[in-house]
Parts: sequence; C-alpha cells; structure tokens
Amino acid sequence: MENFRRYNLILGWGVFLVSLIVYLLTMEPTASFWDCGEFIATAYKMEVGHPPGAPFFMVLGRFFTLFAGGDVSKVAVTMNVLSAMASAFTILFLFWTLTHLVRKFFSKDDQNTPVAMISMFGAALVGSLAYTFSDSFWFSAVEAEVYSTSSLFTAVVFWAILKWENVADKPGSNRWLILIAYLMGLSIGVHLLNLLAIPAIIMVYYFKKYTPTVKGVIAAMAVSVGILGVVNYMLLPGLTAIAGKFELIFVNGMGLPFNSGVVVYALLLFGGLIFGIYATHKRGKVLWNTVLLSLFVIVVGYSSYAIIVIRSSANTPLDESNPDTVFSLLSYLNREQYGSNPLVYGAFFNHRPTAIKEGKPSYYKNDEGYYKVDKNRDYEYAPEAKGVFPRMWSTQDRHANEYIYWGGMSEAELYDVRRDAEGNPTMNQMGSYTYDRTRAIGRPTFGQNMRFFFRYQVGYMYLRYFMWNFAGRQNDIQGHGELTKGNWISGIKFIDQARLGPQEDMPASIVDNKAHNKYYLLPLLLGLAGAFFHYKKHKQDFWVVALLFLLTGFAVLVYLNQYPIQPRERDYAYAASFYAFAIWIGIGVGGLIEWASKRKRSVVSAGALVLASLILVPGIMAKENWDDHDRSGRYTAPAFARNFLNSCLPGGIIFTNGDNDTFPLWYIQEVEGVRTDVRIVNLSYLTADWYIEQMKQTFYDSEALPISMTKEQYIQGERDFAYLVDNAGVLIKEKYETNRANYEEELMGIYADLVQVLEASLLQQNHANDYKAIKALENNMDPLRLHSYMRTFNSEEVANRIELDKAAMNQLSVRMESMIRQIDADFAPLKEAFAFMLSDDPRFQQGQYFIPAKKFVIPADSASLASWVVPEKFQENQVDQVRFSITNQVLYKNMLTVMDLLATNDWVRPIYFST
Repeated sequence: MENFRRYNLILGWGVFLVSLIVYLLTMEPTASFWDCGEFIATAYKMEVGHPPGAPFFMVLGRFFTLFAGGDVSKVAVTMNVLSAMASAFTILFLFWTLTHLVRKFFSKDDQNTPVAMISMFGAALVGSLAYTFSDSFWFSAVEAEVYSTSSLFTAVVFWAILKWENVADKPGSNRWLILIAYLMGLSIGVHLLNLLAIPAIIMVYYFKKYTPTVKGVIAAMAVSVGILGVVNYMLLPGLTAIAGKFELIFVNGMGLPFNSGVVVYALLLFGGLIFGIYATHKRGKVLWNTVLLSLFVIVVGYSSYAIIVIRSSANTPLDESNPDTVFSLLSYLNREQYGSNPLVYGAFFNHRPTAIKEGKPSYYKNDEGYYKVDKNRDYEYAPEAKGVFPRMWSTQDRHANEYIYWGGMSEAELYDVRRDAEGNPTMNQMGSYTYDRTRAIGRPTFGQNMRFFFRYQVGYMYLRYFMWNFAGRQNDIQGHGELTKGNWISGIKFIDQARLGPQEDMPASIVDNKAHNKYYLLPLLLGLAGAFFHYKKHKQDFWVVALLFLLTGFAVLVYLNQYPIQPRERDYAYAASFYAFAIWIGIGVGGLIEWASKRKRSVVSAGALVLASLILVPGIMAKENWDDHDRSGRYTAPAFARNFLNSCLPGGIIFTNGDNDTFPLWYIQEVEGVRTDVRIVNLSYLTADWYIEQMKQTFYDSEALPISMTKEQYIQGERDFAYLVDNAGVLIKEKYETNRANYEEELMGIYADLVQVLEASLLQQNHANDYKAIKALENNMDPLRLHSYMRTFNSEEVANRIELDKAAMNQLSVRMESMIRQIDADFAPLKEAFAFMLSDDPRFQQGQYFIPAKKFVIPADSASLASWVVPEKFQENQVDQVRFSITNQVLYKNMLTVMDLLATNDWVRPIYFST
C-alpha cells in the first residue's frame, strides 16, 4: 500500500512536469486570436468581458499577470502560463483518476504484485500522456482561454468524487462532497461546462450508497440529469431573478436607495442558509446538513459574479453588456444579446415569422428608480412551421443552402416556384425552375431533420473532432464539408481512400500542412478496447465514465444546436468528452496486459506492453502534433493589431466586425497601451444600447464619438431598425437644393409656363397677393411650395373662379408631379435625413421609423480635407461632397449609428472600416 502511494505521487507529479514542460515550450509568447486578447485585457485591468463572463478566471488571470513585473509585453505570457499550468494539473488529476480506476482490476486486498503495479501505473501513464498530446486539449493549453482552467475543474471534481468513494463509509467523508460543491460554484465563474460532471458524480454516489438495480440506475440517472437542469436553469438564474424582485420592491416600491433590495436579499439568503446549517447540525440531520452546506458553498463560489457588477459600475473601457444592475446582470448571465436556439420545439429555417410579440421587459435606472423598457421582440410562427427537435432553424440564406445539402432536401420540397409579373414560373440559365425563398410550401420532414442532425451536427461537428484527436487529422484548413479541408484521416490508405478519394499525389497544401497528422487509429482502437474491458471488469465505473463521455460530448452538441458554416472550429467545446475517452485509453493498456497475462504473466511482458503502448499512442501523437501545436515563435495577433492601429491617423475611428479584428486590437490597446487615441467600434456590438452609450464616453486619449442620438432615442426597443423610403414626400426642398443642377432648368421652365398660364387668367386681377407670392418664387425657388400652389390652382373651384386654362394647367401638373417624384427619390443630405428619423413625426407613433431617402450626400470641407486626407497632387480633383447609395430596405441600429456618426463627424476624425 505504501509503495503504491509513493509511486502514485512520484509518477503523478512526474507526468505533471512532463506536460508542463511541453506546454511551456510550445506556448504562444503573446496574445492569440479569437477570445484570448479579450480575456487577457479583461483580466489585466479587471474589466467586463462577453457574456456570461468568467469572473473567477479573471481573478486567477489578474494574479498571474502580477508576475509580469510591470512589463506590459509580458502580461500575455503570464496568462498563457496560467493555461499551461491548469492543463498540466488536469493531466496530474487524470493520472490519479486512472490509477484509482485501474487499481480496482489489479489490486487484491491492497496487495500489489509487480505486474499489478506496472499495469496500474502503465495505464495511467499512457492515458494521461495521450491526453497531454491530444489535438484539442493541447491547442487550449498554450493560449489564454478559459477551457484549460475549466478542464482542470472537471478533472478535480471527478477525482474528488473517487477520493470520496474510497472513504465514503468513514467519518467526515462528506467533506469531499462539500469540496466538490464549492469547486462547482467556483467553476461557474470560469465556464458552465464543468456542471456537466454532476450526473457522473451522482452516479458514483448512487453506486456507493445503494445496491444497484436496473430501476435504481435509471432513476439515479434521471435524478442526476434533473439536478443538472435545476442548477443550470433554475438555481443560477433564479438567484439573480429573485434579487431583481427584491430590488424593485425596495427601490420602486419603498423609495429606498439603489441596491438596497439586493443587500437585503443577500442577507436573507446567507442568513437563512447559515441558520439552516446550524439547525440541521444541532439536530443531527446529516443529509440535510450536507445539502445545505453544499448549497451554501455553491452560492459562495457563484458570488464571484459580484466582481462583474462592481467593475461594470466603474464604467471600465471594456464593459460588455454593462451589467451594473441586478437586471442587466440577469440578461448578462442568460446571454440574451446572442439570442437563443430552439431545442425541443420550434420553427424551421424555411418559414418566416407571421407576427412579432413583445419579449420580456427589462429595467433601466433613472433618477426616480427603475423604469421598464421593452426587450428584444419575439417572433411568432404559424403552427405548420414548427416541429419537434428542430435542428434546422437559422433563416440566413447561406445556412439554408447547407441545410438543404446536409438534410438531403431539394428547394422544390420547401419553397414555391418564383413567378414573373404574368404569373409564369421563372427559370434560370440551366433551364431549372427558380424558387421564392420567402414563400414556404412545406417544412423538412422529421427524417430530413434527423439526417441533418446525424450527418452534420453529430458527424461533422463532433465525431470529426473526436477522430482528429484519436485517429488523425487531414489539415488545419477550416472546411464546411469539402473533401480537402479539415477532415479526419487515419494514415491507413484504404480507409482514407474510401472516405476522401485517392490519397496519392496530394497537393502540398495538404501533405505539407503541419496539421497533417496520422495516428493510424491506434489511440482510437486502444480506447475502444479499454471501454470494452472497463465494461467487462467493472460495469458501474464504466457507466460513470460513459455518462461523463456522453454528457460532455453528445449532450453538448444537442444543446448547442449549431447552424452550418460556423465561423471557427468548435472542438474545444468537447474537450471533457475527449478527457473521458482518454480514461479508456489508459484502461485499454490494463486490458492488454490482462489479456497477455493469460498466456504468460511476467513483469517483462507487462513492461513491454506498457513501453509499446507509450511509443505507439502518446509517442506517435506527440511526434505528429508537435509542429502544428508549437506556437513558441508566433506573434501574429498583436503584430496584426499594432499594424491596424498604427495605420490610423490621430484620433481615428475604426469599425471592426468579428472577434479576430476586434479582440487583438483590444489587447494591444488595453494591455500594451498602443494607440489609445484610436476608437475601436465593433459593428456587432453597436446594435446594443449599452455599447452606443460607451461610445459616447471618453476613454484614454480617445474623445467621445459625436453620436447625436440621445439615450431615449436608442434605448433597447426604440429605433432597433428603420426603413429606407425614397418616395416619402419628405425633405423635398433639401433634396432639390442638394441636386439643384439636375432639376433647376426644368423646374424654372415649369415655373415660367405656370406664370404664363396664370397671367392669362384672372389671378393677378382678383388675387394680387397670391400672384405676388408666386412671382417671389422666381428668386427663392421652393419646389414643394410651387407644387402646393399648382395643386390649388388645379382644383375645379379655383380654376373656374379665375378662368384658368385647365388643359394647360393639367399638363403642367403632370410635369410637376413627375419632377417631385424624381426629386423625392434623389440624393438627400444625410444630416437632415437622419434628423428626420430622430424627430417626433406623427408617422412614427407605432414605432415604424424610416429615413426618407436611399441616396445620401455628405458635404466635404475642402480646406479640412486638404490638410490631412487628400494628398497635394490629387487636390485639384477633390470634390465638395460624397455621394453614396444604400440598397437595403432596412437598417438596423448598428448601421443607424454609423449613419449618425457619418452625418455628425464633419470630417473632424478619420474613419476606417476593417474588411
């Protein structure tokens, strides 16, 4: 027994050191792409990142950044070290988990023979090192992301429940359960993925405390999944939602200060839990005492989210979703800004909404308390548009194309034929019918829905990643189903050829790609053998690991309900599932040794099998994966960001779109302090009122953006979108003045002809003042007033009274109506057009805002532009205005804000757009 413990510690820490050295050697020396730049920036200055946040990870990251010693160029390195260390500790606990599980097969009455010792530690070495060098885990281990730390929590809580299993019948064993609950609470502040270990933990508890039966196992699994659902969907959001109820009562109802309701609620919550713990302890209610203690420490761990509210209240430069109240925190936790995907029942992709209903309201602060505002609207669909387990739901056209492909459908099954003005079907150049995607005639069948589910979501978005880790990888070129991009391979010719076609004479982009990795199915086969051996030798433990494997893999893909053409590969989301499979890889070694021992049980054969397994599984994986996971000389992301910002003139404004042209820029500004005079504006976030509010504030050396909209005009629910209408009968005079050269001659011709017709009538004799008003237009032409006069004269009563030539007047009216329509559809001054959309025009009473133009003009200040925009050699070609057209029928709030900025900037600050 003592020998086992000693070797278990020595070899476990040895594996930890090996993995840590590997990760430190291959670690990126600075910020990486995707979320890494954001996480480094928010941790370094304790700012607020994207929902649902990672406050405990921020605290850990902030601690590690202290070791940069004030050198801002080393901050990213220290955060990467955090991931490397968390990953190495994950491997350590995987090793100890494996020795615990495998020991049940080989250790008899705590007596360990040499073969048993080799089997146990050999299995643990192979399994843990295989996961060390696995593709997905290694990728996350060398960058500043949450997934390494999240994996550590999963590894620790799974190991902790096995430690509890060893001492479950001894006094004080429940302290392990309380530790697990606390770690669960803390892990929420890193990533919610760790909660998926709950069912496996509960099954260990069930198997230890109860005599297993079929009904009992089913009931225990149901209870475990139910507890997971309660924690994720009720406990975590419920704690915050109830706090919101208290806040409304105390602030709006009683007139008390802000946050008084939250304080009272927190005191009642913690006071009630502490009293319950005391009472159950005093009365000897062990089970309820353990439950209440566990709930208490979960809430304590979860309370790390107070950091989010505190830092948001400080208005940090990065303050995503601005969760500075309990109401905005609830929206932040629920990830409301990202929307939601239907899971159990919902509409399919080819149908359009039939109505819009108001969504859940939220509350904003003002001087008097909290006032209610409308949140995002929810769409309603016809009953025939909906179905059970809708896997194909995104209405974007490019997603629809992929749904049709992966689901094995045709447009004819889903859409009506497009028809011309005479009602005849239209055809394309190939002689095939074209289809109107706004007119659905059916929806995917359940079979087609499941075909997409299994082919794309299960096959392409999970099994492909699984095989990357345990069979081999074609290359790191992101694909969307193509034969030459991002597939899994085995390195076994006939298998790869059957799936992907001939493998000879492959292009250099595939063969020479660093991620062209071949494991020859060896990790996969060893893991499958381990799963079989595990089931045969210890069914209870097998089902525990299987539950962990399925819930962190299959259940995640069901929950995510991913649409096709994802912006990036998503293998990182399933790392815990691959962790569970690595357990079976280790157990597979034990199975091989037991199989071999039936023929000849010897230390030599056991050692040879362990050595062979080490070489053929983690050895090959390390050799194949090293080059594409070695980021030790990679500086791409910060270099890209630095070049981006340094290309901007002082005080510039740069509009970005996605993660990779935003987060590196945030990092380089917030951490390294590069070009803090440039304002980075992410167009995706610009749809949110909180982000517009932040853009109107001064940060560092960047002045507030000159956005004219007030908070009441852009708050959520107000002007979320506006239509573009080019014949609204608005701003006619302004459009005429903007385009005078196009219309002046014709308009003055109409005017001259009108004066001639009026002079032949009795107008001058009987209505001298009206005649003078019309004559005054000659020097101050207003087409709208002229049009109004002409409509008056064209009426039957007026024409008869002044003996007007009706035929001539009708001809002039036709000419004038045509001209007004042309002017109305022409270019409008952007500032005036946008100001109209912000006005209280009565046509906006139902919230249907519009901009009265589709073509716009921005005046150009020649003197200002000559100084910093237009090079001297081109100044003779400089124009005095910029004209542009918009083809969209609708502009959403982000583009409305861009229009506002273009209208009010007056060429003061240079504006850039990333592409």
